[in-house]
Amino acid sequence: MADAARARAAIASVTMEAELDALQGLLPRRHRIVLTAVARHDESASRAIGCEDTAAAEMGSVSKGLTGMLFADALARGEVRLDTRLGDLLDLGEAPAAAVTLGALAAHRSGLPRLGQPVDGPSLLARTWAMWRRGENPYGEDLAGLLEQARAATLGKQRFEYSNLGFSLLGHAVAAGIGQPYGDALRERVLTPLGMTGAYVAGDESELSAQALRGVSKRGLPHQAWVGEGVAPAGGIRATAADLEALVGALARVGTAEAGIVPGGLPVDPLDAPPGAAPWVGALVPHEAVRRRAMPGTRIGYAWMTSAARGRHVTWHNGQTGGFAAFVGVDRAASVAVGIVSACASGIDHQGFVMLEKLRDGVN
Repeated sequence: MADAARARAAIASVTMEAELDALQGLLPRRHRIVLTAVARHDESASRAIGCEDTAAAEMGSVSKGLTGMLFADALARGEVRLDTRLGDLLDLGEAPAAAVTLGALAAHRSGLPRLGQPVDGPSLLARTWAMWRRGENPYGEDLAGLLEQARAATLGKQRFEYSNLGFSLLGHAVAAGIGQPYGDALRERVLTPLGMTGAYVAGDESELSAQALRGVSKRGLPHQAWVGEGVAPAGGIRATAADLEALVGALARVGTAEAGIVPGGLPVDPLDAPPGAAPWVGALVPHEAVRRRAMPGTRIGYAWMTSAARGRHVTWHNGQTGGFAAFVGVDRAASVAVGIVSACASGIDHQGFVMLEKLRDGVN
């Protein structure tokens, strides 16, 4: 029996390595330094291309997906509620943002702008110009600076509008509800349980690990690291290839709920959390439609998007910083998942969706 188990494990390992080869073959030449990971059912594998295995890369807005998982965990424990207001947890005084609920933030319908206007130092326009021309980090605020931006922000219509400011505030508000700084709460509630033991957030450059990769823009301009306590929940998490594998492995094992009818005659959506699922799985469950700037039929959970792709439901999040691009996606019904983080800020979503199809069909 032991010999048979070892043989099956060896075959699975060879198969997953072949899947990694297929994923690497999909990537355009500009993606020379890349972390990749694939998972099918209980099998997974990862690869660091063009760098050391311990290298850590910026996950960009995939960080929002992890913050959504933290939110789902805190909801399940009763530490926060969907209707909890930002002002109940963060010092926002009488600012309009104080009335925004955590549920609205998690679905990007808070009315907050995409970015906060800096209260001190260079303007948002000047920061953006410095990023494009010289590769400078446009963020860098600590939590106090983020709260200043929130107090100065005006609210727009309560409809879907992707907001880095909103998700930054969500992460820090949830952490306040838990009673810990964001980085500590994320590590304890999400990263460690998932096995992402090498992932971390950095408040400034001094907190970067020696293995932190430096990325480049699509045209090859080197970029500073995107660090800052304030922006961490929206785009400041770094991870290794092993961390990426732990994440996609966990996603591939989530599965779907049993279809049917519950008492009262209500149908069960197979994309609901399956019975016995970990609390963070609630972040993946789509709650409402996204009708603007999204793939047709897209619905959103807590950051995570679920879209129809060639007759399948794919739950995913992407990300891009000045020097990195990222994609993480899962087909829960097929129990397959893929993760890509490149040290070149050129989109890789298409390759991620294609690889999910290959994982479903097999490459051998």
